[in-house]
Amino acid sequence: MSQLLLIDDDRELCDLLSTWLRQEGFEVRASHDGLSAREELALHTPDAVVLDVMLPDGSGLELLKKLRTDHPELPVVMLSGRGEPLDRILGLELGADDYLAKPCDPRELTARLRAVLRRSHPAQPSVRLQLGDLSLSLARGVASIGEHEINLTLTESRILEALLRQPSDPLDKQALAQAALGRKLTLYDRSLDMHVSNLRKKLGPHSDGRPRIMAIRGRGYYYSE
Repeated sequence: MSQLLLIDDDRELCDLLSTWLRQEGFEVRASHDGLSAREELALHTPDAVVLDVMLPDGSGLELLKKLRTDHPELPVVMLSGRGEPLDRILGLELGADDYLAKPCDPRELTARLRAVLRRSHPAQPSVRLQLGDLSLSLARGVASIGEHEINLTLTESRILEALLRQPSDPLDKQALAQAALGRKLTLYDRSLDMHVSNLRKKLGPHSDGRPRIMAIRGRGYYYSE
């Protein structure tokens, strides 16, 4: 049974989502502010977190930063009652694995959570992919360039894995989204592009200055050898 931590100050919504998610087979704990969420995370690391952007004692985005420092591979789905594009962009830039605007359909939240949880348990945990000076440990979600290790979020790790499995061969955005996000992109959905942008920044260029991840308009992304 997957364990979730729901962080939202809307207690009525928490009760609704908790009831639904428990019926779907999840074990759910809830925190209603950043302080109690940090205390809960210090005692217990869940399988995934559902995090609201706005919290009564601070920004959920600040808490997301801490999560990405302390638990880089922990799946995080962000919620926002404002639904502002800037919130979504900031959340994805800071490493959220997915994003939903409130009020959200509990069925869609359930589907998104199951998708990120499936991706968090690789079928071949011992596999290490190697291409040139870069290697990727699927078990640890860590990329290595020479002796330098780079912690990746779950989604970044899945994107890099998909690209390394067919280097120099462009991977269609929808196929890459399915592999990395567990779903297809919707109209005006820039979430995949944001994750790729974050991954590019973390990996940096090749030693000769060439970008490691290339985009071809209308065809998708590929990893340059």
